Amino acid sequence: MTPRPVASRRTLLRTLAALPASAVLLGEAPGLLGGALAAAPPNGSATRYTIVPFLNSNDGTVNVYQSDDATDFRLLRASAYTPPAGRIRDASIFRHTDGYYYVTYTTHTWQDPSTTIGFARSSDRVSWTFLYDYTVPIANLSRAWAPEWFVDSDGSVNVIVSCSTTNDEWIFTPYRLRATNSALTAWSSPVALAGIGANHIDTFIVKVGSTYHASPKNETTKYIEYATASNLDGPYTIRRTGDWAGWGSYREGPALVRLDNGGWRIFFDGYGDGNYYYSDSHDTFATWTAPAALPAISGTARHFTVVKETVSGGPSLARNVTRSFRSANYPTRYWQQQSALLNLPVVSGSSTTAEKQAATFTVVAGLADASGCSFRDAAGNYLRHWDFRARFDPNDGTSTFAGDATFFLRTGTASGSVRFESCNYPGYYLRHYAYQLRVERSNGTDLFRQDSSFVPATAWA
Repeated sequence: MTPRPVASRRTLLRTLAALPASAVLLGEAPGLLGGALAAAPPNGSATRYTIVPFLNSNDGTVNVYQSDDATDFRLLRASAYTPPAGRIRDASIFRHTDGYYYVTYTTHTWQDPSTTIGFARSSDRVSWTFLYDYTVPIANLSRAWAPEWFVDSDGSVNVIVSCSTTNDEWIFTPYRLRATNSALTAWSSPVALAGIGANHIDTFIVKVGSTYHASPKNETTKYIEYATASNLDGPYTIRRTGDWAGWGSYREGPALVRLDNGGWRIFFDGYGDGNYYYSDSHDTFATWTAPAALPAISGTARHFTVVKETVSGGPSLARNVTRSFRSANYPTRYWQQQSALLNLPVVSGSSTTAEKQAATFTVVAGLADASGCSFRDAAGNYLRHWDFRARFDPNDGTSTFAGDATFFLRTGTASGSVRFESCNYPGYYLRHYAYQLRVERSNGTDLFRQDSSFVPATAWA
């Protein structure tokens, strides 16, 4: 039997945090990475995550992918940007206060000296314009790799870049560059991040409250480590080393983003085995879920960062009304409670009154997050997952129950359809299998998306 899900930590999920290199388009200033409260998007809006990775087969161009759940990324534009010269590796993306999306990237293949980092911008994420290559002003510089955007809570725009010198071209140290104009064409002198030290690469930073949290890769052990500081420039204290998070070795390119349920997701390149992984934390980086390969793009995408936005045009579902829910790919079948379990039988005009009542539910604001939704039956019980099976139980008032019974709306595959993502198990969806409703992890396939899409319909009873 599938293990019982770990209890959610609702208090920790509500902490204020600065989102790394993200922008919220509705209700907050784009590009400001201050103390934004993580929550599901309101009715009619949608969360959008965008990545711009280079390809395992080609480091001369990047694809653009987008996702509404940070799990199932779909191709938006293939070969969206090819620089006029050199390569494009390790592309980091953010949305600036001028409304443009910017990427910065490594300009040469790993075998060659690389003293510049590249910059390009786009108004729509799919058509990109080269801006310039910037020579990082470090004496005897050999390589400048993996530039990562970091927008501080004061609005300052920074790039964290890993640099080595000619006396030891494979020993990297993280440096901070700060933009000195809003056009992002002038930069401060590089400042080494104190405390992280040499032989660390791909350093990615987020800020939670007044603390900076860094995730550098140790180039000797090949593990992603964890460090904290009270100042962006340090000094950092390395607090976790080795396989402290259970991610394994030969991992690089960490990038973090805040999820709608308040947790954090880290993405990293498992270059040792060819997969791209993600892992979640709900206790401010103390513990992490077992790493899972990203569906669809694992093995194709390489080193990327993520920009998160809230955009208009998302699914909408009225609260405090009764609805029935029809399968998008089995249109004669509806949600129906049977002996407390949620199944997907055929329901029609000739069904009995009891069968129609069992296929009718009241949509209410989410118990754990009012921007999400919960579902109540005629007896007052709530739809929740237990051992990943969908069932109805009385609300026991716990935060675990609230998380189990709350779902975030995502756009479905058919017109008017909705997908329901678990609040406390990000990337897991209500889906039907053998005409039973379960909560299962998205595998990125079209079939999964179809099986997890449902059309809100006029209530049968």
